[in-house]
Amino acid sequence: MARIVIELPAAFKDLADAIRELVATTQKLADRGPSGRAIAYAKAELDLAAATAATERAAHGIILRSLDVDAPHVVIEGARHSRVGRYEQTYYTMAGPVEVERSIYRRDGDRNGPVVDAVSLRAGVVADGWLPQTARAMAHHVQRGTPREAEAAAAEIGRLSYSRSSFDRVAHAVGELYIQRDDAIEATLIEAYEAPVDARSISVGLDRVALPMAEPRPRPSGRPKKGAPKNPITVAWRMAWVGTVTLHDREGNALHTLRYGRMPDDGAASLLQGMADDVRQVLARRPRLKVTLLSDGAHDVVDQLAAEVGHRLETPPIQLVDFWHLIEKLAPAATILGDGDRRLARWKLSLLNASHAAGGILAELRASGRRSIAVGESKPVHEAITYLESHRSRMNYAAARAAGLPIGSGNTEATCKTLVSIRMRRAGSRWKVDTGRHVLQLRALALSDRWDAGIELTLRPLRKAVRVAA
Repeated sequence: MARIVIELPAAFKDLADAIRELVATTQKLADRGPSGRAIAYAKAELDLAAATAATERAAHGIILRSLDVDAPHVVIEGARHSRVGRYEQTYYTMAGPVEVERSIYRRDGDRNGPVVDAVSLRAGVVADGWLPQTARAMAHHVQRGTPREAEAAAAEIGRLSYSRSSFDRVAHAVGELYIQRDDAIEATLIEAYEAPVDARSISVGLDRVALPMAEPRPRPSGRPKKGAPKNPITVAWRMAWVGTVTLHDREGNALHTLRYGRMPDDGAASLLQGMADDVRQVLARRPRLKVTLLSDGAHDVVDQLAAEVGHRLETPPIQLVDFWHLIEKLAPAATILGDGDRRLARWKLSLLNASHAAGGILAELRASGRRSIAVGESKPVHEAITYLESHRSRMNYAAARAAGLPIGSGNTEATCKTLVSIRMRRAGSRWKVDTGRHVLQLRALALSDRWDAGIELTLRPLRKAVRVAA
């Protein structure tokens, strides 16, 4: 059999051994082929993946060792550091851990200060040895599901085979790095954002969704009972904020949505100010885009959208309450008035095509004389009248449709579900402010199709040059 000879430097012995093992594994598996028997190929895939991972780790070891700087003194970001010794460090790759000996340094004059090493600084290592691609992949898993699920998924595919506690720790480390620079990162992201070519309008939406928060519970007076928790907590449901900036085509159909979230303690003001800045950046490049503010009928939401977004734009936007929330309010009232389905269909058609339809429906409800009729604990006609009286100026759906603008806040409603509910409202879940903020912001990046650029900007400052001091 003809052979291929590959020459490697002597320093690559570990890699040569790993390649030899990979070739042997491949040959062993290939030898079974001519027999004609069925093969448990899943086992073959696992064996080949293990041999390939060993080769990958050996290659990482060579590269990481090459990043070491071993000198009495080095300069990092203009500051002189002195060597304090050489020690082993575990670096965590996509294929598993790798041990590397490297020199560590401490800044001159900082007697008890932290130590650093050239390998970690030059590679941009996250936390205690996690290589950047490994860290971002683990963070991506955790923004999608729980660390336990991430661990199970990694075990199934044979990559990132680390514990759930590692997934949890690394994801929050990446989230913390993002939070530290989120304003600058989001400013850079929106500057680079290119609105879809077919975009003709922008809608800005705001909504709230309940989130289970872990809060300290006062200790009972007296001596604690045996087995009582040291730090008792209670789970309280608080309202997190969700925002969207959606680009629409000439028919009002959504093309792309940027998603935003804030924890209950953060409030909506900073969220809306950031969204307004993003809209202004888009309008600076596409000034002919029309802007619509969309939400349900909650007064605080309507008012905050107008104050924090509408008043910050040079051209006043159109503000609407969601068409389908209005229909939900009208449906029970139509039933009370009689011939409910037909009446509701007539109202719906009128709202979509006549500018003053809301006023006509309001007059019809008032004239019905059924405002006081109760169904259970509600008064459908009274509630519909109140809703129309409060928001009639924000119900000109016919004019919005004629201008090709959206009239529904479905993108915001869907974001409440995808950004918060699916990930953060699972049975038994509860969140602290900081850890919840990490997951929420990382998930918003991923769902806005900004993950690659956002995480690159997050991890880039970790990379630092190290040069030998003169």
